[in-house]
Amino acid sequence: MGIDNIEHGFFTNSDYVAGKQPGVCPPNVRRSLLEVDLEGEEVAATIREMVEQGVAMTSTLPVYELAIPNRPPLEQRVLDMLAPGARDEYLQSRADVASRDDAPMAELFPKAQAFERMFVEAGGLLAAGVDPTGMGGALPGYGDQRNYELLLESGFSPEQVIQIMSLNGARVLGEDERFGSIEPGKLADLVVIDGDPVRREAEIRNVTLVFKEGVGYDATALAESVRGLIGLR
Repeated sequence: MGIDNIEHGFFTNSDYVAGKQPGVCPPNVRRSLLEVDLEGEEVAATIREMVEQGVAMTSTLPVYELAIPNRPPLEQRVLDMLAPGARDEYLQSRADVASRDDAPMAELFPKAQAFERMFVEAGGLLAAGVDPTGMGGALPGYGDQRNYELLLESGFSPEQVIQIMSLNGARVLGEDERFGSIEPGKLADLVVIDGDPVRREAEIRNVTLVFKEGVGYDATALAESVRGLIGLR
């Protein structure tokens, strides 16, 4: 296949556009995704080829969730991190989405969630992350915490999601011998949480310490250092 990893997964898949020409970005990708049968041979062939060729996929569900009216719940902590101009633009974008008569992403989103689950069930390597593009509300860290909840919503177990968001990412990068899991000899890149997100998913937000190569940093101080700056630099 010639590809190591596909970002965004189902949302950017143009394989199902009728009459697609090689080397040309086709129109109507979203329509083709809304119409394709997840249980059909086209989707099965995509997943089969990716798994056979060792092509990983990165889930970015929080980025696309923002195109669904009134999702996710508006969080003050996200607004606090954004620069004033970025915050105003984000709020306007959310208002625009909420005012639309049609919301194709509301139909497309659960299909993407199912596609990711099918990919993993077939033996595919799924990682997770966020993206600074889109509406700008899926912030690094905070967006990842939302992804934890969305992957649970997709049908994965808490243990699966934790691996998707840690060890699997290291495997995609080819760095799983150095980090990605807690093992002797690996770099101590850790997130310390006050709570049990396996039992209470919202507690994924209760980060107290972040360790980078064995050095611990106060999570609150890290957040304060960029308060009001995201989107500015």
